[in-house]
Amino acid sequence: MKFFSDKYPIWFCDIWGVVHDGFYVFASNVETLAAHRKAGGVVILVTNSPRSYVGVEKQLDEIGVARNCYDAIVSSGDVTRSLMLEKGGRDIFRLGPDRDLSVFDGLDIRFVSVEDAKAVVCTGLVRDEIETPQDYIDVLADFKRRDLPMICANPDKIVRKGGKLQYCAGALAESYSKIGGTVFMAGKPYSPIYELAMATASKISGRTISTSDVLAIGDGPETDILGAADFGLNTVLILAGVMEGAGSPADSLATLMQSMPHARIVLATEAMLWT
Repeated sequence: MKFFSDKYPIWFCDIWGVVHDGFYVFASNVETLAAHRKAGGVVILVTNSPRSYVGVEKQLDEIGVARNCYDAIVSSGDVTRSLMLEKGGRDIFRLGPDRDLSVFDGLDIRFVSVEDAKAVVCTGLVRDEIETPQDYIDVLADFKRRDLPMICANPDKIVRKGGKLQYCAGALAESYSKIGGTVFMAGKPYSPIYELAMATASKISGRTISTSDVLAIGDGPETDILGAADFGLNTVLILAGVMEGAGSPADSLATLMQSMPHARIVLATEAMLWT
């Protein structure tokens, strides 16, 4: 990764599946990020976490991710805060686990019933360890009958937590969209989160950052890689996280290049060695 550090001063790095798996830190990746910063680079952690950047930082501290591996955090939760005020006003129906409450901190909003809501903010499945989108068929149908827009705070559909895959808010948003519901996406692969990351990087660097300065690192083809490619960024796909067990690197690269001919992708194992 020394080559990438020399070529790209700014790194946008995904968190879940690259920095940790929900339980354990990926030490070699964290060391690589820290080495990039030590060499004068900037690391922005760009995550589809439905929490605010404050909530994400707290989670990273609890898992044991060293703060010297990043300069700032940009989360889909931060983008969600703007969207909920724009689309829902004060009256919000909240769908998701209590651990994501930090996304609402300091906002002048009210949690109301479905009957009184102007919009739904979905941060995930309430009991995501055991539930699937199938459990929400009736709930989503009720939202649709009331013509409620859904603000999806985490476009990820699945995540690997430890050795188990579990569904995220993006899976519910996809199901809602399929029945005709209106969905507003806050995070990757959509441009608002990259625009915020670019502004953050420019502020830290003290200069205007261009897309050619940035390398995006992630494990999610449909979010990290597609979003970065659409925004004009070069990418490194980590063959762990949601990609684990998805076939050989050659097969993965062929599939990705066919579906995203505009993407500039490098494949890497979980251990992004500083060489």
